[in-house]
Amino acid sequence: MAVPSILAGITVPLVGMVDIAVAGHLSAEASASLIGGISIGTMLFDLLYWNFTFLRAGTGGLTAQAYGSGQPAGGILGRALRIALLSGLALIALQWVVIRLAFLVVQCSPEVQQLATRYFYIRIWAAPATLSLFAFKGWFIGLQDSVRPMVADLLVNGLNMLLSPALAFGWAGLPALGFSGVAVGTVVAQWSGFAYCLAAARHRYAWNANVLQSLRYVFQPGKKFFRLNRDLFLRSIGMIAVYIGFTVLSARYGDLMLAVSSILMKFLLFFSYFTDGFAYASEALTGRFIGEHSLEGVRSTVRQTFAWSWAMAGAFMLVYGLGGTPLLRLMTSAPEVVEAGKQFLPWLLLMPLIGCPAFMWDGIFIGATASADLRNSTLLCAVGFFVVWFIGLALGADSTPERAIHLLMGAYFVHLAVRALYLTLRYKPAVLLPLTTK
Repeated sequence: MAVPSILAGITVPLVGMVDIAVAGHLSAEASASLIGGISIGTMLFDLLYWNFTFLRAGTGGLTAQAYGSGQPAGGILGRALRIALLSGLALIALQWVVIRLAFLVVQCSPEVQQLATRYFYIRIWAAPATLSLFAFKGWFIGLQDSVRPMVADLLVNGLNMLLSPALAFGWAGLPALGFSGVAVGTVVAQWSGFAYCLAAARHRYAWNANVLQSLRYVFQPGKKFFRLNRDLFLRSIGMIAVYIGFTVLSARYGDLMLAVSSILMKFLLFFSYFTDGFAYASEALTGRFIGEHSLEGVRSTVRQTFAWSWAMAGAFMLVYGLGGTPLLRLMTSAPEVVEAGKQFLPWLLLMPLIGCPAFMWDGIFIGATASADLRNSTLLCAVGFFVVWFIGLALGADSTPERAIHLLMGAYFVHLAVRALYLTLRYKPAVLLPLTTK
């Protein structure tokens, strides 16, 4: 179950890396501004879409438990898709308001703001498809099917990686749209993935695809559905606070530091998308075994997925330790960005060690639908991130742009450590104990 999710997952950060690389090579003189425009534009979508990650996590956990107990799960998908499509249309309608509010908070150069705004106004047209893909992915994984989400991700991300540079540079007879081509490629890819998932759900599971019927179910979700998604929404707020905070704070120290920190974050998240394969497997299997009331099944899932994830962590420490500078050169042709980024490469070695338990527990707790602990862990880790940042400011740790980014990296890893520690302590009472009392 993990391998298809890993194969699909690694294409996600590759898309971000390709987008940044395309921007970084469009103009050597304006490389930092172009990378900053992509980074801020992507951040705005993270700000929007992470509010809806409950569509994947909640759908996956509930579907896995329904699968384990032998109950039908088609209604779970239908409800999630209706919410996704209506929410996506609302985001399109409110796009002008969203971008105006965003730049009341985000501080960046006028050049970066103009580029990010252009990127946002194009990519927003994929919102209904993007949110629907969250629901489809959770549903397929809950049904213990990791192949169809893999095909969908490979289709979406593969098209994105092909179309974005092709439309930016005018390859294969396509129009040369420059910076805008990156966003157009994403829109086409997202809607292609939606069409595939809709067809796969109908043909493989004989699911009724009339997602606009019975809209009343959006407003009558049931107590468990409401509680779960409420907690997961609040969890998303905590995640947004950290990741958006990282980009917003780094933007205050100039386009060069913004470009460097954006590239570093792509490298950090590259590991998470590998381990997400095991996290998704643990989510599906944990939910299934809870549905079957199998205590040993849950314990076995935790042992095996953690063992594989730690092995992956060791491999990534070698990759980050030996290939840091070549990776920087791959991302940009600007010598000043590469040179500025070298001093931060040692931080990458911490990601596998601290990120592994944080990401693995996420999958296990989602499968168990232990949403309150997921909510609490993420809100606490957001507090940890900002406490470290403000203490550093009080001690003068931001006296230079370089020192500020070091402080920011330290705060980021504190947030991961808090998340991992809290969920480790809550594993037995939140996941195992309910099974022993049934």
